[in-house]
Amino acid sequence: MATAQVTPTDFFKSNVLGHPAGLFVLFFTEMWERFSFYGMRVLLVNFLTMAIVGVDNPGWGWSAENAGALFGTYAGLLYLTPILGGLIADKFTGYRWAVIIGAAIMTLGHASMALETEFSLYFGLGLLVIGTGFFKPNITSIISEMYEGKSDKKDGAYTIFYMGVNAGAFFGMMLCGYLAEKIGWSWGFGLAGIFMFLGTLQFWLSKPLFGKVGGVPDKALAEKHLREEESKGVSHKPNPFTLVDKILIAASASIGFIYLLNDPLSRIGNYNLFPEFLPFNVGGEQFSGPIGMAILGLILFLILVISRISRYAPIVRDRLIAVIIFAFFTVFFFMSFEQGASSLIIFARDNVDRVLVGSSATIFNVVNALLTVVPLAIITWVLYLLWKQTYSKIPGSNIILGICFAGIWALVIWMLGREFTADTTEITVSWFSILNSFFIIVFASFFSKWWESKYNPSAAFKYSFGLILLGLGFGLLALGSSGVAEGAKVSMIWLILAYLLHTLGELCLSPLGLSYVSKLVPARMIAFMFGMWYLAIAIGNKLAGSLGGMIETVTQEYDLSTFFLIFTIVPIAGGVLVALLNPLLKRLMHDIR
Repeated sequence: MATAQVTPTDFFKSNVLGHPAGLFVLFFTEMWERFSFYGMRVLLVNFLTMAIVGVDNPGWGWSAENAGALFGTYAGLLYLTPILGGLIADKFTGYRWAVIIGAAIMTLGHASMALETEFSLYFGLGLLVIGTGFFKPNITSIISEMYEGKSDKKDGAYTIFYMGVNAGAFFGMMLCGYLAEKIGWSWGFGLAGIFMFLGTLQFWLSKPLFGKVGGVPDKALAEKHLREEESKGVSHKPNPFTLVDKILIAASASIGFIYLLNDPLSRIGNYNLFPEFLPFNVGGEQFSGPIGMAILGLILFLILVISRISRYAPIVRDRLIAVIIFAFFTVFFFMSFEQGASSLIIFARDNVDRVLVGSSATIFNVVNALLTVVPLAIITWVLYLLWKQTYSKIPGSNIILGICFAGIWALVIWMLGREFTADTTEITVSWFSILNSFFIIVFASFFSKWWESKYNPSAAFKYSFGLILLGLGFGLLALGSSGVAEGAKVSMIWLILAYLLHTLGELCLSPLGLSYVSKLVPARMIAFMFGMWYLAIAIGNKLAGSLGGMIETVTQEYDLSTFFLIFTIVPIAGGVLVALLNPLLKRLMHDIR
């Protein structure tokens, strides 16, 4: 069949907005996965910490600290399993099958969470972690393979793909959050599962468009790519894992995994997997078993990374060092940025004035309608362009996409109609979370064009801009909440402006991280190194959950402003430092921009 001969070059013959149609199939696949993921994510901490009595829609009444511990572990594991998923795809299943397997497992996870029992919650979160491990690194690896030989267009492609990520996050958080807070938690969790299932079908039916791209690994083709790269001076001499390497991997991975499980277990179930009789004494400071073992695991991992990188050929070694430096700063970015799923949810619920009446309610509903309908119309137009290009090749996939969008439009019209006819408008907690995705949809194309222009800044300065903008956003929250009496509410404008700055910072850093990994890492290691990149994000997410859970403690001892100042100072300091490292990073990247 002709479809079996599709190559990366063939993709560029079917053009949608200057990019191949296959990119937009992946765009929509990721969109529905993110719809489900963020739709559930925005509910989790709110559901766990919502009061059991005295409210119309009770939750489980957990403390912020316990909810943050569970969320941090869940989020951390989400970014660790892609390491294993990337390895399996590289060696056995190929990228497309890995995406399908992951999407199917995640569908079951969302269905389990909709039951709202303690067992189904933990079981569902476990399935989501496993499914994400297969899905997350491999859908981005398909893009890398698709754009092989066209590295100048990769930054723009990943930014467009990132727009799909945030389109799904936008509508998932809005609609799942609205149903959960206004109707019932199981409605929100259930809606996330429905669209995960439809997204899986859509991608499965698009197979004829991709041919061999993303298929089961072809060893002969992989060897050809290695020879081509070696002819350009990039050595790929094998670097086999030694016995010491394997021992370090097993030890550090085991310690890290047990630590992630131990944090919520020790807080929620009062069961400690690390013995307290293993104290660590550092500078006269006693560390308990869990903290001491975490430090030991980190030291072992650093020894592993340094020893392996030192054994690579010079150019490959330098580029891998650059990736690790960027990963280091990525930890601090996500430590602060992911407060949006923990402390900022609690802040929006308890400290922001969300009740509107009269003309204020009318103005908000009009703005909210425009905020919802305009992006949905734009994404629907993209669907129409994709339909024209690919309907003859993948009709089933396009029909499923049409059904998805019909459902989204129906839910949006119902939601807006319900709010316009209400006497009082209470803005949902989840509504503020959609601002991040909305601003990305608005600004993504601008950043994509900027990265493709002659004014494209270096990687270090992109990271610097991202970290500093993120810190300034928290600075606004610190300013807005300063001097506010206990129990008082602050204006929503502070949170809106903070999300704007956070989003601009994210666009400078997050999507470009994926692009730089794909450019700096040898082809034979691409999915594995995507997994390693997500390891840095995992650490950032775990720190975000743990620190975010401290919002109540810090506020009681000091005030809200002090809590937000922590996330102001750390990113800005990181942004200044990475800018100072610009000359070093340029040398390590060896002319990769």
